[in-house]
Amino acid sequence: MTETLNSLDSGSAAGFSIDEGEVSRFSALAAKWWDVKGEFAPLHKFNPTRVKFIRETCVDHFSLDYRKRAPFEGLRLLDVGCGGGLLSEPMRRMGFTVTGLDASEKNIGTASAHAAQGGLDIRYLNQTVEQLAESDEVLYHVVLTMEVIEHVSDPEAFLRTCASLVKPGGLLFVATLNRTAKAYGLAIVGAEYVLQWVPKGTHDWKKFLMPEEIRSFLDGTELMPEPPVGVSYNPLTQEWALSDDTDVNYMVVAKYPVTAVL
Repeated sequence: MTETLNSLDSGSAAGFSIDEGEVSRFSALAAKWWDVKGEFAPLHKFNPTRVKFIRETCVDHFSLDYRKRAPFEGLRLLDVGCGGGLLSEPMRRMGFTVTGLDASEKNIGTASAHAAQGGLDIRYLNQTVEQLAESDEVLYHVVLTMEVIEHVSDPEAFLRTCASLVKPGGLLFVATLNRTAKAYGLAIVGAEYVLQWVPKGTHDWKKFLMPEEIRSFLDGTELMPEPPVGVSYNPLTQEWALSDDTDVNYMVVAKYPVTAVL
């Protein structure tokens, strides 16, 4: 991580959501996204829990057959801040037509190359969500912004722009970290400095968001956020699982009213 900010070009991405320091940090790690023993190892362990949550929520919401291997054929999904494609790829395998979006040109390069190796037709764009919203882009049945909002410069504008890309009747998923003392102790002191799960400086506690802030950001949109769902780590089993504890990691699903029609 010795490259300078100027050498970490965000390519064609531009807009209010970009935090150049965050783009620089993740660009420097772009080649390591798929290294299950590297800097993103915790995310690889975390991924099955969030993939299962997304799948089950979408199957229920769209009244689909859970037994099907790819139940989401014909539905469009946008993965905002897709990184190296850790979520985009399983979403495509489950049938979604996937667009992955990232402000880091290097992340998009890594994601595109890995998808090609696996024979997955995923559309990756080196853009910000506001650039996509300003284009003639179609709306999406599902929009994901997972572990991204705490890395942008204007979280409220960012989330409202993500919401604007959700098709009526669709879903918006938000995953982030709560701004609590417990989150500071576990996600920063513990994960970054003691256990060294992620590089030091990966997170800024002041940019963590409380669930009520997520709800307030969506005020005035047509999406209605549901109560947050916690995600907790069990050090004995070394596994992540859904829980009632939202003090550190949590996810929020925002839906259109039941009267909305796809």
